[in-house]
Amino acid sequence: MPSPVEQIKERLDIAEVIGSYIKLEKAGGNFKAKCPFHNEKTPSFFVSPDRGTYYCFGCGAKGDIFTFIQEFEGVDFPEALKMLAERAGVKLSDRKNVNYKEHSELYGILAEAAEFFVKNLKDNPKARKYLLNRGLKEKTIEDWQIGFAPDEWRSLFEYFKAKNVSDEKLLAAGLIKKTSEDGKRETFYDVFRGRIMFPISDSRGKIVGFSGRILVATDKAPKYVNSPETAIFKKSEILYGLDRAKKEIRRMDYSILVEGQMDLLMAHQEGFANAVASSGTAFTENHILRLKRLSGRIIMAFDADSAGFQAAKKSAELSLSLGMEVKIAPLPKGTDPAELIKSDLSGWRDCLKNSKHIIDHYLDTLLTSGISGRNLAKEIKLNVLPIVGLLPSSIDKSHFVSQIAKKSGLREDAIWQDLKITAESGMSQDMEDGLEELSHHRNHIIRKLVGILLWQEGSAIKNIDVEDLGENIKRVLGSENFYKLYKQYGDNREELVFEVENYYGDGSILERDLSELLVHFEEDALKERLVSAMRELQVSEERKDEGRSAELLSVCQSISERLAELSKKSKASF
Repeated sequence: MPSPVEQIKERLDIAEVIGSYIKLEKAGGNFKAKCPFHNEKTPSFFVSPDRGTYYCFGCGAKGDIFTFIQEFEGVDFPEALKMLAERAGVKLSDRKNVNYKEHSELYGILAEAAEFFVKNLKDNPKARKYLLNRGLKEKTIEDWQIGFAPDEWRSLFEYFKAKNVSDEKLLAAGLIKKTSEDGKRETFYDVFRGRIMFPISDSRGKIVGFSGRILVATDKAPKYVNSPETAIFKKSEILYGLDRAKKEIRRMDYSILVEGQMDLLMAHQEGFANAVASSGTAFTENHILRLKRLSGRIIMAFDADSAGFQAAKKSAELSLSLGMEVKIAPLPKGTDPAELIKSDLSGWRDCLKNSKHIIDHYLDTLLTSGISGRNLAKEIKLNVLPIVGLLPSSIDKSHFVSQIAKKSGLREDAIWQDLKITAESGMSQDMEDGLEELSHHRNHIIRKLVGILLWQEGSAIKNIDVEDLGENIKRVLGSENFYKLYKQYGDNREELVFEVENYYGDGSILERDLSELLVHFEEDALKERLVSAMRELQVSEERKDEGRSAELLSVCQSISERLAELSKKSKASF
């Protein structure tokens, strides 16, 4: 029987799928368009319905409907599989740790809970008045399904009990908690009581949880209560508003990160639809990578207080370390985005327009703090240079070193020396942490290759030579890195095997696809080596080390020749 992936590909035309996202023009037997993954004036993005693939001759983006959805929507393979299966009408079978029936029931319960909260908001003038006073319009309240949880212990619980929804399902949805009376009889109560309710949606727009803000503040009750993690709600993967912001982030080529729901809602209401919110949870690597798939640029607009500064600092540094271009919007002291948008919309626009690169922001903050002399030099070394060291571009590093010297009065050569010490200490730490960070594209390929390896190792019927595949990966990565990687991904064996098993089904297309994957894998590895060799070449030329320069030049030429060979193979496969 064909795998779900093969069934989906049979039922969905790749041109129709991609054409629902971008405008395609007929080009012989293919279609062409301006690439959605990089800026260009002349179309170089081609879609081949016969092959079921796409390829951009400008940036090298390539793949099938699944990789397109992953890249365009900013989701992983299981999520892309769900989205396309729903579109194609293909039923996905239950797998270990991936119970689709259970998930479907949870989505239904949460959608009904949202309707319950919306109805209760209409019946609560005080809650409506609060939202309107904060600046929200009726249309925004309705569009975002904002609701209200009655200030009662069991109102939602009783509502669902009347509909014969089990306690277990309500617990699994994160809507109720249980306690016991005298350690004997279990009782249940609502998680959300007396709160303004903000539904939290996944990348497909399906409600997976809630965030509730207290309406009448008390000393005992926290200001916000969020849904607990469930089978469908993972806090490290969900950003509030991302499902609605994706298209605008890609169009504007930058995202705006705010902290709270009200900040996000006010931004979207006034036309800043590329805003997303962390909603009081830690901003994680997963969040950043989801945003990076849509755009590599981000403006952080956090509250102008010490807590907001610390949150922005941590988020900005993590984003920068993952290759994002990070700017900070300078909000007036004592304000948050929601208040500023309501009271001074042009001031909010100016904040975004005048946002500064994180390094400029840190430096200017220090320079206006009153610190001077040796103390200033110490603060720059401790707080600014580590951020400069995170920049992947040598040109960018040079630019900021010059800026620091110019603004602070410190000698440029002294700054370079301290930066070198900072970078060396960081490098030794990275080596202790294990494998160097891989690019998103290369990481995607490695994940798939290791998944195939794990699947075939445990399969009774072998479709490929497992030992040969392992040797091919080792040849590119090296044995030590291969075993580290194998252990790292092996911790997620079930998830990886699920992905490839669904993708390749009976294995009939595995051998052909594996050949292409190995070509792309080697291609990406060589590109990284070429960049590294070119940087080393630049250093050796500056030192006038002719012998080392000649050696490195030969290495660069050899890598370039191999890349040219692999590029021909890639284009031929399209």
